[in-house]
Order: sequence, then C-alpha cells, then structure tokens
Amino acid sequence: MASAPFRFVTQISITQITHWKAKNIHELLSCLKEVPGSVIYHHTHRFLKQHQFLSPEPPNDFAYWVDTALQDEKLAEKLFAIDTIRFPTIRDIREKIIQTIENHLISYNNYHDAPEGDEFYFKQSISFVLPTPYEAWNLSEFAKALKKVSINSLYHHIFEARIRPPLGINDFSNWFETALGETKLAKDVAKMDPYTHTLEGLRQQVIHLVERRIQEMMRV
Repeated sequence: MASAPFRFVTQISITQITHWKAKNIHELLSCLKEVPGSVIYHHTHRFLKQHQFLSPEPPNDFAYWVDTALQDEKLAEKLFAIDTIRFPTIRDIREKIIQTIENHLISYNNYHDAPEGDEFYFKQSISFVLPTPYEAWNLSEFAKALKKVSINSLYHHIFEARIRPPLGINDFSNWFETALGETKLAKDVAKMDPYTHTLEGLRQQVIHLVERRIQEMMRV
C-alpha cells in the first residue's frame, strides 16, 4: 500500500498566437530572449502531444523553420541535435537554443530573410489541469487506471511533469519511488526514450513494466 495515492489528472491545452514574430535569424534570436517560457515550451514540446500513434518529429519548431524558411542547413542540424526532453527546465532549453544560435553566428553571420509569408510566428500553449475519477494505492490499481486514462493525462504526467518540481522526473517515477519505495521501477520508467515511442507506445511500455513488477512480487 502506498503512503499516498496516485491521482491521475488530465489537461486541456489551447494555442495562442503572440505578438512576437521573426523574419531572420537575428530577429529569432532577439525574440527567444524575450518570450515567456510558455512559448519556448510550445515550440519544443507540442509535437509530442500531436503524435498519438506516429513517431514524433521534428525535435523543435525553431530548427524546422531555420531549415525550411532560412535554408541554413548547418544551423538547423545543430538545433535538431538539441535533445529538448533531457533538459530539466524550460530556462535550460532556452539558454541552450540561444547559445547554439549565437555560437553559429560567430562563424556564419546569416542575414538572409525568410520569404514573405514564411516568417516565424511565436505561439504559446495555455494548459488547464482537470481531475479524473482515477486513483491508485498500489501497482495493480495503477496499471488498471493507466489503461483507461486519456492520452492527455499520459502526456501531462510524463512530459509536463518534467518541468514541475521535482524537476526532471515524471510523475509516475516520482510516485513509484516516494510512495511505494519502488526505486528500480521508478528508474526503468524514467529512462524510457520518448523519441522511440508514440504516446500509446509509452502507455503500453509503462503498463508492461508495472505488470512485470507485479509478477515479480507475486513470486516472492
């Protein structure tokens, strides 16, 4: 029995266009230093939620725009290489993107403007967290609930949890370790690579790990 239950929540997100936009790399860099964290989050994480059954791509909107609108393949490759999921905070992601662009501009000072109509429009995600009827006091109840909750709930607990305290850890792993003392299970879930799974694939993988642990406990 857990010291505290795991309460599944879900979320509704809406996309809002901001007043920031960029037509070249210098304007993009300037905006990146000013926009709220919710803007950075939207352009580096929204693709994960959009891919329920397909493998997620690309890693971030900034890299895609630099490649297609500015046709700066060298910088695009550097931005594509940034693993945004591995950063514990949005601030860290922002600083890494800014640093990558600034370092690139030392050697390649690109003043090329995007074609008219292809400017980068900064958007932000606004999320509303809602309760669900599902909660779990043990691994068996957790597995049953995880099979029923929505993709939005899964996304909230795995991805958005990484930028909330405790930083860098998903809600499932945090509960497994702190409420159940299941350190190994917590680590197994935490080390899953989200880039190799769809959201449905992630659900099935977590269920598999939990049910495997249940079987191990039954044999003892």
